[in-house]
Amino acid sequence: MLIPRQPVPDLAVPVVAGSTWALSAQAPQAFTLIVFYRGLHCPVCRAYLPELNRLHGEFAARGVNVLAVSSDTPERAAQAVADWHLDHLTVGHSLPLDEARRWGLYVSSSRGKTSIGIDEPARFSEPGIFLVRPDRTLYFATVQTMPFARPHFDELLKAIEFALKNNYPARGEVA
Repeated sequence: MLIPRQPVPDLAVPVVAGSTWALSAQAPQAFTLIVFYRGLHCPVCRAYLPELNRLHGEFAARGVNVLAVSSDTPERAAQAVADWHLDHLTVGHSLPLDEARRWGLYVSSSRGKTSIGIDEPARFSEPGIFLVRPDRTLYFATVQTMPFARPHFDELLKAIEFALKNNYPARGEVA
């Protein structure tokens, strides 16, 4: 289990743009926001990530670097970027499931085609959102077993503003 104010695991994933994104290379003013999403097959992700894409500039203006990442193949991640119009987001792929588990994510097995007619991969990680401080310690985390009822990105922006304005500490640090 990850503990606030403690270091998070390193994370390095290939991105759709063709390079590699590494947490260790991030130097945000305030936070790195890592959004683990289920993949191309997920109708909730299909609605959720475009909202993050729309607000990308708002996060950047607050000193937040953003990554969206899944265990999808490069081809499926590229299709998500194209079909969902994720023109502002850095989208990672090929997240190993053992790495997802190090981040505390839940892993599910395929149940076939989803409601949007796309096959689920044999195994994939469920959603999680993490705010990581520039020193690579955990500030905020939410992990889910289901695709539903995720935090709204506009509310997360307000929380970030509050935290920065009030120098609000990470909570939940007592192990």
